[in-house]
Amino acid sequence: MKVVHTVEALRDQLRGQLRVAFVPTMGNLHAAHLSLMRMARQHGDPVVASIFVNRLQFGPNEDFDQYPRTLDADIEKLERARDVYALFAPNEREMYPEPQNFKIQPAQALGSILEGEFRPGFFMGVSTVVLKLFSCVQPRVAVFGKKDYQQLMVVRSMCRQFQLPVEILAHETVRDEDGLALSSRNRFLTADERAEAPHLYASLQRLRDEVLSGQTNLAAMEARAAEHLRGRGWDVDYVALRRQRDLLEPAAQELCEGEPLVVLAAARLGTTRLIDNLELQRTP
Repeated sequence: MKVVHTVEALRDQLRGQLRVAFVPTMGNLHAAHLSLMRMARQHGDPVVASIFVNRLQFGPNEDFDQYPRTLDADIEKLERARDVYALFAPNEREMYPEPQNFKIQPAQALGSILEGEFRPGFFMGVSTVVLKLFSCVQPRVAVFGKKDYQQLMVVRSMCRQFQLPVEILAHETVRDEDGLALSSRNRFLTADERAEAPHLYASLQRLRDEVLSGQTNLAAMEARAAEHLRGRGWDVDYVALRRQRDLLEPAAQELCEGEPLVVLAAARLGTTRLIDNLELQRTP
């Protein structure tokens, strides 16, 4: 595997390649990341991964400085997996050689709700760095995980509206045996918090089952799920049932008509913020 740290070196490695498949990451790789790489290999050649902890998407009180940086271990994992041709691992000066005055701001309808409400500026940071990475790599396809559901939608919308020649592929959320979605932030959980963490996904499953059983009081279902988590010691940002196509609230009629839906949640255990989601569709 080639490891490059500059845009110039990356472009030298990829010159003339027309079927590049790309997986952007912030490193601290785990099984879910490696699964994204395998999917990328099925849809393009060569596969390029990136590791860059993007300061632009972290708020002033978030965990940028504490975010795990494990480049040497990540390189070993990628080399063992043998799915990646080149790893692009730039530093901040390489990605932002001057103040980033041009930034991509998602539309309010998608970028200011849910994660956008609780992490102002997050999707601006994501969109800006993804566009820069796409410019550097020039992939034909790029793979993103569904665990970051709203992020996936923002990236797809950006590519569509800027007519970028990149197909965005979605990989299903990879979970541990107890249902917890794999995440680099899971390492910050204490032993007791790790034992409690799967209840976030369990709450989404219960809300899904309520919808599938015919309930239509959206606010009541969301409130019950949030209160259940708070009763177990979680600090809940949101539990929200939304339409898959635009993340807007479904009407009661849409709940009955088989509209594809997704329930999303974000909550903290101790100092660790976890997010998760679950797609569903009720048979009309």
